[in-house]
Amino acid sequence: MLQDIRDNAQGTIAKVIIGLLIISLSIWGMDAIIGGFTGEPEVATVNGNDITEREFLRTVQLETQQRLMQMDNPDPSMLDEDRIRREVLEALIQEEVLNQDAQSQGLELSEADIDALITQMPQFQVDGQFNRDRFVATVRNLGMGVAEFRESLRKNYVVNQIRAAIAQTGLAVPAQAEQLLAIQNQTRDFRVLTLDGSSVQDQVDVTEADVQAYYDENRDQFRQPEQVDAAYITLSQGALAESLEVAEDELRAYYEERAEEYAREERRAAHILVEAGDDGQETLATIQQRLADGESFADLAEEYSVDTVSAQEGGDLGFAGRGVYDEAFEEALFALEEGEVSGPVETSFGLHLIKLEEVRRSDVPAFDELREELRLELARTRASERFAEVRSQLADAAYAADDLAGPAEELGLEIRVVEGVSRDGGAAPFDHAGLVRQLFSEDVLEGGYNTELIDVGDNVSVVARVREYHEPRQLALADVEPEIRRILERTETREALAARVDELVAQLESGASVEELGAGEWQQFEDQGRNASGLSPRVVQEVFSMARPDGDTPTVGRTVTADQATVIVLTSVNEGEVDQESAEYQQLLRFLAQLEGQREYTAYQQYLRNTAEVERN
Repeated sequence: MLQDIRDNAQGTIAKVIIGLLIISLSIWGMDAIIGGFTGEPEVATVNGNDITEREFLRTVQLETQQRLMQMDNPDPSMLDEDRIRREVLEALIQEEVLNQDAQSQGLELSEADIDALITQMPQFQVDGQFNRDRFVATVRNLGMGVAEFRESLRKNYVVNQIRAAIAQTGLAVPAQAEQLLAIQNQTRDFRVLTLDGSSVQDQVDVTEADVQAYYDENRDQFRQPEQVDAAYITLSQGALAESLEVAEDELRAYYEERAEEYAREERRAAHILVEAGDDGQETLATIQQRLADGESFADLAEEYSVDTVSAQEGGDLGFAGRGVYDEAFEEALFALEEGEVSGPVETSFGLHLIKLEEVRRSDVPAFDELREELRLELARTRASERFAEVRSQLADAAYAADDLAGPAEELGLEIRVVEGVSRDGGAAPFDHAGLVRQLFSEDVLEGGYNTELIDVGDNVSVVARVREYHEPRQLALADVEPEIRRILERTETREALAARVDELVAQLESGASVEELGAGEWQQFEDQGRNASGLSPRVVQEVFSMARPDGDTPTVGRTVTADQATVIVLTSVNEGEVDQESAEYQQLLRFLAQLEGQREYTAYQQYLRNTAEVERN
């Protein structure tokens, strides 16, 4: 087991420790001093084992913190506390069931095993060595004692062993993969007749009575909600940067300091590309061995590389600077010395071996060429430092002021005005839910206070106040008549198009030929797949949902929108090709195996849950 820990400490477990443990390590509480929660109130009992109120509340807190961390702009009022509590309790029950199952199977970690696991976790290391102070501080930040953390880690580890043992044993039936891939690669032959809304405009007639009737029947749809007109101040790091002046001598000094960095470095790379997967790894291993035996990289590129264009040139890709290649490819290339060959590098294109053929550097650009770039760079750096200071000043000033004029004048900021902001928001920055919620809060709306300083984006903060409040009101018919007329016209157009294509479909199904219809120009599509170009996704979806033609009798379908309709005549379904050696097939096979493994684990979880005796308090 110790070897497994060593192998996993830098991988799976290390990655899980912060995410999984923050949310669920505290699921099994254990007092840091006495080692238990004996005598504490419990929220549920699972097969006689208590889930204490303490561990429940703590886990709710940790889960709440985790969800706030996932928000771009954390706002506790956006969370459903009752839902979090329900979900946490169910998770605690499920975890307790799994822990009991692990115990029944004799899965356990010794104290030495736990020590080995903890000491090898990167989160607790400084300069590559385990650091006890960092470990203790991290554990305390989780709201746990050391003993409690160790117990939680032990339980999580053994439960994850069960999860992995079941989920990783899923098997996919090759026939299933072949069938799915055949369906995915299937093509179809069909004809399409397109009718646009203009072809039925003579059937569209919206009267004043129609408009009045729609208005009367949908009055609630035409109520203007309560709105406010607001004044606001926006503080942004970008605006600060633009306003900062940088002296000429500072620019020249900065240029001298950074000049060499602006000399563009270009590297001439060659590569050998193979398809990803186990076969690709074996192929690269063969190539690496042949390189080690002294064979030419160029010859091997010509023999093995699936990049047929560069293969003809010995894998040569020419010179390129940064920002050209895939990130992983670029990182590997710029880490090489001239003549050196990389290890296997995986990108979206497959697996690469990369050779650095040559490096060249351009001359340093003249000062005048870089003047504006340098000015912006310096200004942004200073603005970054200045932003935090000004933000703090604005927050304090706006909190204490009865208006925005004082803070704006004090800090040299502009007051802007916006009209018609509803509780659903408005134009930026009032598309930020937190800012709008504050604007309509009792203190701001009725008390006349400024909002708090709200971060509405990266290094952008806003404070606002209400200038005028507008009660909700019913909009007059005259104000909404154009909108109603557009709605009715679209409805009638759609109905007319639907009636017309239904008529054409009926004729075709009665035996009429496409030529006999005389309804317009048909488009012929042959051997078209699911990614067919020149057709709307709606039409493609309909084509591939239609039943197979019955012999020589085509299948007829249709689509209808508010401004366009199509008649589809499906004449043939062509079976998709399946190459069992292809990366596509192997990837699908692995995916199906993963799905099956997950299904089996889910079923196992459900079995344990169904057979457990659970009492909620």
